[in-house]
Amino acid sequence: MDPSKSGGGRSPGPLTSVMEDYLEAIFDLDQAQKVVRVKDIARRMGVKMPTVTSMLKTLHDRGLVQYRKYEYVDLTAAGRRVGKEMRRRHGLLANFLTGILKVDPATADEEACRMEHSLSTDTLERLTDFMHFVCDCPRAGANWLERFEEYRRRGSPPEDCPERSAVFSAQLKQRINREDPKDVNDIQS
Repeated sequence: MDPSKSGGGRSPGPLTSVMEDYLEAIFDLDQAQKVVRVKDIARRMGVKMPTVTSMLKTLHDRGLVQYRKYEYVDLTAAGRRVGKEMRRRHGLLANFLTGILKVDPATADEEACRMEHSLSTDTLERLTDFMHFVCDCPRAGANWLERFEEYRRRGSPPEDCPERSAVFSAQLKQRINREDPKDVNDIQS
């Protein structure tokens, strides 16, 4: 079970994606300003203040926030863990969507918000490792992400593959023949 799905011990059952969104919003607001108020959360979530108050009661009953009517909102340690994890997930997914897949930032933000709730921890870690791999250890030439974008725009007829393989092989041989230790290590690692 995903650690962000546990409810902090007081209430059985997993957290809903809406609960996680509220905890993420409260976490973000807490990072940006001294105090978090109901109206700040309502503005951030795009809902009315009574809706926020109702959710805060639910989150309070689960031990995730400290809140009394007409007072400021504080995350408990458990609420902070969930909010921080949702922020981390959101950031990783948005970075993948914009940096690797070249999705426009507004769309990436919306889709990362939906995806962050459904991916298992293992899948998210694999995606994170893949992003590091793509950035640190490119295997198909320095411009393979550009080639991916080209493939997405027009497809890749099979007749292009041998030509591209030959170009990459020639570039690789040139790097090896230069015998620059940095280049050789980059190829081998």
